[in-house]
Amino acid sequence: MKLEAYIDGGSRGNPGEAGAGVYLPGVARIAEYLGTGTNNFAEYSALLIALRFAVYTKCTELKVLADSELVVKQINGEYKVKNEGIQVLHAAAMRWIALIPHFEIHHVFREDNKEADKLANKAMDTRRNSVVFDKIELL
Repeated sequence: MKLEAYIDGGSRGNPGEAGAGVYLPGVARIAEYLGTGTNNFAEYSALLIALRFAVYTKCTELKVLADSELVVKQINGEYKVKNEGIQVLHAAAMRWIALIPHFEIHHVFREDNKEADKLANKAMDTRRNSVVFDKIELL
């Protein structure tokens, strides 16, 4: 199965109330409230949500689109991960990525990532998690 995932994370206060959004067009919309965290923590959390979803649904090809240039360049090995807290999240992401036969991550502009942004904001606004499935074939 091939999936495309738009991801976004946000924090109001940095650190502050944080949320993550993952939009998988035609498949699912995921909003996760993260409590207190930084923007980078929220961005990585969104990536981890997308990766777990892909692995659990037996996805063989995952294309991730994110407006966080930092996360994209760190995952692609273009930037070093200096922050100790983010190093843990980066290492976890790399372990999940290794479970997906074909993975790619690309930077998109904020205006091309509106659905994931809405989901991250929904999580922060409601302080709740939600998953809405459009359609999915798990087997």
